[in-house]
Amino acid sequence: MGISRDLETIGLPLLEAQVIHPTVAGIGRGDLPEEVFRRWLEQDYLFLLDYVRVFSRLAWQAPDGHLGDLVDLAHATFHEELRLHRSLSAEFGADLEGARKGKACTAYTAFLLDAAADYGSGLAALYPCMWGYSMLGRRLAATPPDEPRYRAWVETYADPGFAALAARIAVMIDEAAPDPERAAEMFTRGMAHELAFWDV
Repeated sequence: MGISRDLETIGLPLLEAQVIHPTVAGIGRGDLPEEVFRRWLEQDYLFLLDYVRVFSRLAWQAPDGHLGDLVDLAHATFHEELRLHRSLSAEFGADLEGARKGKACTAYTAFLLDAAADYGSGLAALYPCMWGYSMLGRRLAATPPDEPRYRAWVETYADPGFAALAARIAVMIDEAAPDPERAAEMFTRGMAHELAFWDV
């Protein structure tokens, strides 16, 4: 069992806290108030711009066998995930260009960008976002919301292609072989940021 599997075991109870969070539960039911999702969408848009920078900082340090994957992950985030946000922004009246980071977004992106100074620790720190959203997507897709906008959000993160990206990061963590205690610390801190991010 690799380090990534150990991290997922640590993360499962922390994932459960996200599943029952009012924001996530509201998306899952399709009845989350629009103004709440609008604020989340604006904050996540700003987060994802820095998430691309995290991938780029890690790519600078990556072994040759990981370089293409990190470039692909940055590309997918910038072009595919942000495309969803831009599409939903029109439907929810979000102001992506005028948005400013809130405290949770500022803290999370600062943590990730700092963590990316070390390759193995940086991968462990960013894994909660990819793994967590893939797991949330699969959970919510079991009984997807009827509301079409929230259903589109769920389907994006339940997509097997997104799960494959998360799985590739898991392999990269195992191959990078960071110190297990340090990896667990960074992963746990990342999961705490993920939970706090839903408090919009």
